[in-house]
Amino acid sequence: MGKRDYLDEYRKNGRDDYEENMRRRNPAVIAFVLTLSTILVVGIPSLFALSNIKNGKVKEEKPLFTNWELIPEATVAENVRDESEIASGVTISEGDEDYTHIIGTASDESVTIGFAGDILFDDNYAVGNNFRMKGNSPYGVIGESLLDKMCTADIMMVNNEFPYSDRGEPKEGKTYTFRARTETVSILNEMGVDIVGLANNHCFDYGETALLDSFDTLKNAGVDYVGAGHNIDEASHQVYYITDNGMKLAFICATQIERISNPDTRGATEDAAGVFRCMDDTLLLERVREAREKGAFVIVFIHWGTESTTEIDQHQLRQAKEIVEAGANMIVGAHPHVLQKIEFIDGVPVFYSLGNYIFNSKTQDTCMILTTIHKDGAVNIQFVPAIQSNCQVNEATGSEYIRIINEMNQMSPGIKIDGNGYITS
Repeated sequence: MGKRDYLDEYRKNGRDDYEENMRRRNPAVIAFVLTLSTILVVGIPSLFALSNIKNGKVKEEKPLFTNWELIPEATVAENVRDESEIASGVTISEGDEDYTHIIGTASDESVTIGFAGDILFDDNYAVGNNFRMKGNSPYGVIGESLLDKMCTADIMMVNNEFPYSDRGEPKEGKTYTFRARTETVSILNEMGVDIVGLANNHCFDYGETALLDSFDTLKNAGVDYVGAGHNIDEASHQVYYITDNGMKLAFICATQIERISNPDTRGATEDAAGVFRCMDDTLLLERVREAREKGAFVIVFIHWGTESTTEIDQHQLRQAKEIVEAGANMIVGAHPHVLQKIEFIDGVPVFYSLGNYIFNSKTQDTCMILTTIHKDGAVNIQFVPAIQSNCQVNEATGSEYIRIINEMNQMSPGIKIDGNGYITS
């Protein structure tokens, strides 16, 4: 069953009021009210952020901003020489065949990527138990409007902060160890998730056995993973997506955490499974440069920072600059469990932390990021405010929506998030 099919099935089975609810919550209505307020405050330029709704999905009439470099590698390749080695006019490089996926897109002119932060399905913890009580389903845990956005993104990525297994032993002396039943992987399918990041400080909580089970579980569920592998080559390898409208994307995932010489979370080696560790970021930067040289739009999903603070630490600042200099087009961070600032470094957007998405019972702000990459190289980024509370996560509305937008603007000097959530520098 495809990612969009789950939403259709849900609408048919006992939820006839879903579409009516969605009409009442229609983002276009919210956008109109917020935009009208913004116009009165900041003037006519805010009108450029208005968007139309097409098939339940936000689709911009024009790129919101074009201050990024024109990205020729994101356009259809010309003078194709060997059709047998080409998908949609884009070359699949030798050695990347097992890491490359051909996908369709909702638009002929763009591809939309969704990002969200930390998730947890371990039913020994409150949020995982809530998923279990809902029949291993996100419905009733993740709000309908957020699920709709996740399922309609062409590519959806989250931080998978646990292994899938019923085997292994918890790491001795570690305060929090996570592990989810293998059958819970179906929740990812219903969430519309296409790829997960495994480079974090919890996917090795139950040792190598559980990590290896995770690889098999995700593969069997049709969910791609990046940032861990059977060896360092696999763990550090880019995952590529080639769209049927001729665009090439690379996802790279790595972790700085834990920042000690003998971490609980084992780094992959030439002959041992583990995660892609990047406190020494030599290999990470090499992977970024490789992906750019192969004609990809490069996204680095990185586990870094200090937990429970909005302050950016020196390791984040140093590596963000180095990753941008190596050629990354976008950086998305996780680990602090709270939202951190957004900034542009040489025109490249850096989201230092997306915070928890659905990870525990705390009440705290979170978000989704929707990035639309156009074939002409222009990029739109939308910040979708949300609130995690009582083992659920829902899109923020009304005064809470405005509060989160305002707080992110205050936290992020040098950028502006408008009333529709669109980000400009």
